[in-house]
Amino acid sequence: MGEFSLSHRVVLAPLTRMRSFGKAPQPHAILYYSQRATKGGLLITESTAVSDTAIGYPNVPGIWTKEQVEAWKPIVDAVHEKGGIFFCQIWHTGRVSNYSFQPNGQAPISCTDKQLPPQPSQDGISKDEFSPPRRLRTDEIPQIVKDFRLATKNAMEAGFDGVEIHGANGYLIEQFMKDQVNDRTDEYGGSVENRCRLALEIVEAVANEIGANRVGIRLSPFTTFNDSVDSNPEALGIYMAEALNKYGVCYCHVIEPRMVTIENKLVIPQSLLPMRNAFKGTFIAADGYNREDGNRAIADNYADLIAFGRLFLANPDLPRRFELDAALNKYNRRTFYTPDPVIGYTDYPFFESTS
Repeated sequence: MGEFSLSHRVVLAPLTRMRSFGKAPQPHAILYYSQRATKGGLLITESTAVSDTAIGYPNVPGIWTKEQVEAWKPIVDAVHEKGGIFFCQIWHTGRVSNYSFQPNGQAPISCTDKQLPPQPSQDGISKDEFSPPRRLRTDEIPQIVKDFRLATKNAMEAGFDGVEIHGANGYLIEQFMKDQVNDRTDEYGGSVENRCRLALEIVEAVANEIGANRVGIRLSPFTTFNDSVDSNPEALGIYMAEALNKYGVCYCHVIEPRMVTIENKLVIPQSLLPMRNAFKGTFIAADGYNREDGNRAIADNYADLIAFGRLFLANPDLPRRFELDAALNKYNRRTFYTPDPVIGYTDYPFFESTS
């Protein structure tokens, strides 16, 4: 993976776990991440806020203060002690927020002032309500880029090997990128080049700060999460893949298109292959893979690495279980986002203790 040598192709996907109290990661995260670390294995942190305006969920970590940097250090050290490679996913939720998470109860910021309708909450049971956002002025956008650059600098101070820019899942960067959200008429709206301008300015700033070989980005042009839709997702994805080549970033991490039912059959209407072929660096595919699907994707040269979320969450030794084709622990969806520092977090058994 660029200058990094990996021992296997199983990646820990970025997983929001809502156990970071006071906007800082907690000591229980040391065990959580180190359990999932392997020599030469790539781990990506949970989404980590770049500023005090970037938060949209409870109990998520940030990396814009000294205290947050210090809290991340022992977590990074624990992963490195096991030989893991650790990237910090840096994130701004944009309009996926409400007044209660914002400094002084202000409006969330976005590319638009269109309010996000209520969405299924992280627990999948209730609905999350979002406050009307405030459209960023053109002259305010450079501050967003600076926030990502500072978060990147802080991530390196904490000891991370690199950063993953969160440009997916309907958060701020993707709000700018997708034409059904972005209704701007300045140089950040309209054409695909304009809508991708913020994403690429952030890529450039982050790459200038730490070197492009330590920068990844996550994209989801085909998904509609958080009501973030584009009229031509394949063109958007290919444009971004080709634009990223100019910066020489380490990897592009893309979420698979959702399966849909056509004539009573589940099919994937679009493929990541055009993006994979357009991008020159390491290509990571994610979303719903199992061992067999992942092996097939690698064999078919569809991706270089596969990111696993729910399976890795429930199986801290997932690479070893895949190697042995061993049985997997079942995940418990009800404990994905509970604030408990142990239950559903660090208490999933390893393979040895189940045999």
